[in-house]
Amino acid sequence: MEKSLYEKLDGSYTKVGDYLLPNLTIDETERCQISKYGLLRKRYLKEHRRVLYTNLLMSDKLDHHIVEIDKACEEWMELLTSQMAKQEGVTEALKAADQMEWVRKMNSIRNRAEEIVLSELVYC
Repeated sequence: MEKSLYEKLDGSYTKVGDYLLPNLTIDETERCQISKYGLLRKRYLKEHRRVLYTNLLMSDKLDHHIVEIDKACEEWMELLTSQMAKQEGVTEALKAADQMEWVRKMNSIRNRAEEIVLSELVYC
């Protein structure tokens, strides 16, 4: 019997009933904490981009992809928030003068920045 491509690449199988299942392992060395954006990206891939999710999972690149997206989202959120706050004049002086107005404006800025990040990096 001719060897499969998987066996030629030093892969092995386990017989379960009438089926041969490949012995696949996931590298556990690089486990990083991911935040909200990484989890959202992972769920998006799993539910809406199944082929890409499976390819990344089988090639052991899913965790790296999720961590990369998560870091990019966090950095972009910080950058967008600071730029929008500067552009709209939301400063520490406003915070000292009218704290509730400052909170209202910052919440608005964060929501808009998050909408941009989600549409450009997570759900694409």
